[in-house]
Amino acid sequence: MGMLASLISGLASGETVAAMRRARTAAIVYMLAISAALCGLGFLVGAAYIWTASRYGSFAAASGFGAGFLVLAGLILLIYQISAGSRARRRAQRRNADLKAIGIAAALAVLPTLLKGKGGLGVLLGPAVALAAYAIYRENVKPDDPDESERKQDDRSV
Repeated sequence: MGMLASLISGLASGETVAAMRRARTAAIVYMLAISAALCGLGFLVGAAYIWTASRYGSFAAASGFGAGFLVLAGLILLIYQISAGSRARRRAQRRNADLKAIGIAAALAVLPTLLKGKGGLGVLLGPAVALAAYAIYRENVKPDDPDESERKQDDRSV
């Protein structure tokens, strides 16, 4: 309710309208700056092409620039593909952390209700014991470390 009151008072005082006007102005300024930078970059590429064409000929310059931009595009895509795996892992970790936080919040929200009702302590202890047993199981049965298994194979081959 406090957040709603803050929003309403912000609208009433005109702060929100002023903030939106500043954000719109900043977006326009940044778009103009990006456009000018792209034009400048285009002219620099054109100047480099003219210099290369006067030195090596127009066909060699056009072929070189075309190949150079294709290589640049390939490198950008390669780097993107290589980094896609780490981005997917980070998303999965973030999703798991969010799900754990939601689960904990839900458990804490239900806790008072369970403690009030009949057999509330038993309802809580059952899953808690199961979770503890599972945690102990996971701690004692870890998957083989790939580096460790390679070292064991190398030791056997010697």
